[in-house]
Amino acid sequence: MAAKDDSNKIRNVGPKSAAWLRQVGVRTQEDLQRLGPVEAFMKVKRAGFRPSLNLLYALAGAIENCHWADLPDATKTSLVLAAESAESANPIKTRWQKQVERSERHGDLHFRRKDGRIVRDDAESSH
Repeated sequence: MAAKDDSNKIRNVGPKSAAWLRQVGVRTQEDLQRLGPVEAFMKVKRAGFRPSLNLLYALAGAIENCHWADLPDATKTSLVLAAESAESANPIKTRWQKQVERSERHGDLHFRRKDGRIVRDDAESSH
């Protein structure tokens, strides 16, 4: 059996996070360096996964070749601000939010907004 090649393994990333990253096309250290930690983190979030900020820090640490806990607090703060800025510039929508938008565009009112929440339209569902 061939030995596993860990030369392209992304530092600081465990199996679950590595699977998330692979699913969004970040498979190697080179992929991560090309995108940067914030963009890679946002790709994971936009894919519907729920990563903690530790993943963001881990990705930055991988690029800096250090453990994420060794990143300076100022670096962590700037990473969080950059991620928040990226999210506010292009908000991440839940699957329910996307369904409501599709329904509104097509006049299909099975779901609607009520008090800032998405609810099933009882008038439509009672027919």
